[in-house]
Amino acid sequence: MGTLFVVGTPIGNLEDITLRALRVLRECSLIAAEDTRRTRILLEHYGIRVPMVSYFEHNAPVRIPQVLEALARGDVALVSEAGMPGLSDPGIELIQAALARGFPVVPVPGPSAPITALVVSGLPADRFLFLGFLPRKAGERRRLLAMVASLPWTLVAFEAPHRLRASLQDLLEILGDRPMAVARELTKVHEEVRRGTIREMMAHFARHEPRGEFTLVIAGAPSAAAIWEEEEVRERLRTLLQAGASPAQAAREVARASGWPRAAVYQMALSLQQATPPAPDPSAPSRQGK
Repeated sequence: MGTLFVVGTPIGNLEDITLRALRVLRECSLIAAEDTRRTRILLEHYGIRVPMVSYFEHNAPVRIPQVLEALARGDVALVSEAGMPGLSDPGIELIQAALARGFPVVPVPGPSAPITALVVSGLPADRFLFLGFLPRKAGERRRLLAMVASLPWTLVAFEAPHRLRASLQDLLEILGDRPMAVARELTKVHEEVRRGTIREMMAHFARHEPRGEFTLVIAGAPSAAAIWEEEEVRERLRTLLQAGASPAQAAREVARASGWPRAAVYQMALSLQQATPPAPDPSAPSRQGK
């Protein structure tokens, strides 16, 4: 009976691979690779000549039985396109299938984009929540962010370049203007880590076209001591609405000051607007004496 080795491979720089990973890749009887073209570059760089099959999301139903048959005869190494298999890629299905059939599954630790981005972000790394790729659809993305808006832990997520601007807008509206880091092309030639607030990241990428692979690291919700009580939020909203601010304007200002998610403050502002009488028009003629 063979062993399924879950092997971490470089996320960019080919030197970021362990001696153990190289040994396992040389000694196994088969390599199941999410992207055979990328894995072939790695294998050729280190002079490794082992049979390889493609294993990705769309061929998984066909490929899993074949890999299980190979495991019955010898060891198999599972590698993803980059980083650790099983994190936001189809490797988890093969791992589950191997476990269900009783094959040993052994990790060979290696690079991981979420951890790499987290430790250079400058944000707390003692507790964090990995969200994987943010949902493609705006509604689903906003619902996910609303679910984690109140959590105090640092958030880590992947995002595609063509959705980055829309996602930053959603982050601002739902989480508020928090500190964050945007990491792109980690360990590659054009590696860049930008740190600042969500609003500052929006301004930067409004001027520069997003390119490359992005990992976002966002500060958790402010501590309870820094967050206003609900009545304090309501009172400030009433004051702004009575002064003529729109619900959107009032929500933006109060969310920034209070530590509350902007979406929640906006809904509160809409409710208050319906119950708040309009401000008197100073240009209207007085009825006194009539």
